[in-house]
Amino acid sequence: MTAMNSDVLAINGGTPVRDVTSKPWPKWPIYDETEERALLDVLHSGQWWYVRGTQGPAFEKEFAALHEAQYGVACANGSVALEIALRAFGIGCGDEVIVPPYTFVATAGCVLTVSATPVFVDIEGDTLNIDPKLIEAAITPRTRAIIVVHIAGRPADMDAVMEIARKHNLYVIEDAAQAHLASWRGKRIGAIGDLGTFSFQASKNLNSGEGGIIISNNEEYADAAWSVMNVGRVRSGKWYEHRVLGGNYRITEFQSAILRAQMTRLPQQTEKRSANGAYLHSLLESVDGIDLPRKDSRITQHVYHLFTFRYDPSKFGGKSLEEFIVALSGEGVPATNGYVPLFKEQVFARRANRDGAWCQAGRTIDYPNLHLPVCEAVCKSTVWLEQTLLLGERKDMEDIAEAIQKVQRAFA
Repeated sequence: MTAMNSDVLAINGGTPVRDVTSKPWPKWPIYDETEERALLDVLHSGQWWYVRGTQGPAFEKEFAALHEAQYGVACANGSVALEIALRAFGIGCGDEVIVPPYTFVATAGCVLTVSATPVFVDIEGDTLNIDPKLIEAAITPRTRAIIVVHIAGRPADMDAVMEIARKHNLYVIEDAAQAHLASWRGKRIGAIGDLGTFSFQASKNLNSGEGGIIISNNEEYADAAWSVMNVGRVRSGKWYEHRVLGGNYRITEFQSAILRAQMTRLPQQTEKRSANGAYLHSLLESVDGIDLPRKDSRITQHVYHLFTFRYDPSKFGGKSLEEFIVALSGEGVPATNGYVPLFKEQVFARRANRDGAWCQAGRTIDYPNLHLPVCEAVCKSTVWLEQTLLLGERKDMEDIAEAIQKVQRAFA
C-alpha cells in the first residue's frame, strides 16, 4: 500500500487502522466462574434479601474499606445514592445545592427530586470538573451543599472545594460514579467530603448492571443515609418504626454477590486503565489540535472511566466534531462526544416555568437562558473514549493514536 493510499479513510473505502472483527476491543463486563458461583451461592442460600442476607452488609464493609471510609450504605443505583445523600442532610424545599453542568442528569435531578434548587456553576475547560474559583459567587443564604463530580475518573480539586465548604458551613457530596479507586493527594475519592456516592451501572468501572453505595467517615451521616435507604427505619429501632421519610432503596443480595466478585478484579483493572491512559496521553501530547486535560500532581490516581480530549477543527481541515468522530470510529476506534449542557435539558425548563408540582419556596432560575461558556464550549469539542478501550495493551493505545493522526492527515 502506498503512503498516499494508506491515508484514505475507511469511511471513504480505505483500510482501517484497526479491523475490529479480527482485532476486537476488550469486552465488558469481564467475568468467569467466580461470578457464577457467587450467584448460585445466593440462589441456593434462599436469602435473596439485603435485610436478612450476608452479601450486602459484607459488600458495604469491603467497598468502604477499599475507599478508606469507615461506613458504607449500599442501595439500588447511583442516582438514588445521590438522592439519599441529600435527604440524609435534610435538604429540601427552598434549599439550594451547587452542581456542575457537565455531568449525568442525576447529579442535578436528585436536587429537584428532593424539591431543592440546583444552582449550576461552570467547569474548567482543561479538567471538565467544577471550577472552584466560581463557587463562592454562587453561594446564597439558601445554599446547603455542593455536589462535586469527578468526571471521567479524574478527581476534582478537593482542596479548594473543601476549603470553601467549611468556610460557608456547607455539606460536600462527592459524585464519584466514574471514580472508583481514584485518589487525591493519596486519599481515596468519596471519603474526602461528607458523603460520597458511587454507581455500579453497566458501563462503570465496577459493574453489577445496576447498584450504588454511599460512603462516609462520619457515623451520624452514614446512619442518616441508612435510614433513608431503609424506609426510614433506624438501626436501633423496631421493624415497624419509621422515624424519617425514606424509601425502599435497598440493594439485592445478587447484586452484592456480583460486586464482591467484581471487586477482586478492580485493583488490577484500575492499574491497567491508569497506565494505558497515561501512555495514550503521552502519545497524543504532540498531536496539534488534540487538547488534553492538564496534568496535576495532586491527582495520585486517575482511573480513566473515560479518556477525554478536546478537538480543534482548525487543525483538522475545518472538519466538524461529528465528522471527526465518524471518521475515527471508521478506523476502528469507537468514540462519542459525550454530554450536552445539563441546564439546557427540558426538565430544567419545566422547573423554571413551574410547569408541574414544584416547590414554591425556592427562587426561580431561568435555566434555559443560562450562559455557562466553558461548559457550552466543552460540549461542542470533547471526545470520549470509553474505559473498555483502556483495558487493552500498549499496542492498542498506539492504534488509537495512529488512527487520530491518520484522520488528521486525511482531513488536512
